[in-house]
Formats: sequence, C-alpha cells, structure tokens
Amino acid sequence: MITLKDIKENKELDALIRGAQKQLNAIGYTEHGHRHISIVSKRAGDILEKLGYPERTVELTRIAGYMHDIGNCVNRVDHAHTGAIFAYNILKEMGMPIEEITEIMMAIGNHDENTGTAVSDISAALILADKSDVHRDRVVNKNLSTFDIHDRVNYAVTDADLIMNAEERKITLAREITKIHEEFIRGNINEIIQKSENLKGEIVLIIEENKESEEENSLNNLTIEEHYKFYENQGFSKKDIIKKVAKDRNMNKNEVYQKFI
Repeated sequence: MITLKDIKENKELDALIRGAQKQLNAIGYTEHGHRHISIVSKRAGDILEKLGYPERTVELTRIAGYMHDIGNCVNRVDHAHTGAIFAYNILKEMGMPIEEITEIMMAIGNHDENTGTAVSDISAALILADKSDVHRDRVVNKNLSTFDIHDRVNYAVTDADLIMNAEERKITLAREITKIHEEFIRGNINEIIQKSENLKGEIVLIIEENKESEEENSLNNLTIEEHYKFYENQGFSKKDIIKKVAKDRNMNKNEVYQKFI
C-alpha cells in the first residue's frame, strides 16, 4: 500500500517539485514548492478526516495534495492536466492500484479553477486546501508595481488558517436578497449542503464566527517547545511558526527566535 511517506521519498517526484518551483521563480510567480504542497496535503486530508471519511481516502487525499502542482515543471499553463499525467505514471510505477490512481489523477486534473471543478470528495478537499494557503511568504516578485492578482492577494495576508467545524458552526444561505423571491436557509454545513441541492440564483453565505474550543484556545498552557511543535505539525515554515508563537504568547519575535536557533 503506497503511503504519503513513500511519495515524499520518491526522488523522481522530488525532482519535479524542485523543477516546478525553479520555473515559477524564473517568471516571478507565487511559491508552489515544498512549503505550499505540504500545507495543502495536510489541510486536504484534515478536511475529510474531520468529516469522518475512511482512513485510506484521507491518505489518498494527502497524496493528491502533495503531488498536485508538479505540472508546473512543464509550464504554468495547463499545469493541472500535465500534473495529472505525471502523477498517473509515477503512481503506476510505484505499484498503486489503478482505482486509487484514478481518484488522485482526477483530483489533480481538476484543481485549477480555469479548467476544472470539484468532481469528487478528494477533488473538493484539494481545491479548498489549495485556495486556503494564502500568505505573504508565497510572493516571489518583490516589485509591488508589477504585482498580479495572485501577488496582491497573498501579499495582503500575514496570518491565515483553515478552520472546520461541520457540526456546530452555523450558516445562513441567503438567496436573491432584496428581491421578491428572497429566501433564507439556516443550519450547519452538512444541513445546508442537503437543503441547497440544485438551488439556483444569486447566493450569499453568512457564516458564524469561529468559536474555538477551550483546548484550541489554550496554547499558552503548552510549553513553548510544544507550542512550536503544534504549528510545525500543520506544515508552517519556521518563520511563520515564530510569528504565530510570538503573537499567541504576546512575546517579542526575536525572543522566540532565540529559543529555536
């Protein structure tokens, strides 16, 4: 059974990841290297894990997340399609069953909004995780006057997390607001999905603020080393971890940095 660990140890795949980032650096495009794919891999798997999907499905989702941008090694244009073909060949050579390869290939081939859409649960989780990784550290182009839309969005964000609470977090789906046939549907995420099937018209989602559990809100009860490890396990870079730990504990960033040199 092929695991994410096996994927990370594949030298051919690693060469494609490094080559992809080299090419994107050359054209000044946002970071899509090991930092990005590690975050996407973890978040995509976490989404389905929290929704109760089978362990193997979660693992395949993490693999798809880790491999999803290798097509950039050929060209940014149509990188999703190229990457899907690369993934097929690599996974086939590694001995993964064709049924699993197909799921990963579909997810990778449809993760770019210009040419694809969510075609499966794995695909949907990958898209959500991919779009959630927005951060200033991803900006390669340092000339603000030549920023494209990706640069502007990423540069504006210095702290971003993907938060899921399918059972408790409430949503109001508002359809055709201010019009004669306006409609409001209320419930949690799962209920809204069921109630809004085949719904048409102009839709606005109003999502309840995140109510973090006492456990999630008590990072300061951890040792600073445990606090650091908490963010490291989520795939954040050392620079980001130091910022987050300093912010959480109301400490100076240099003070935190000195502890982890």
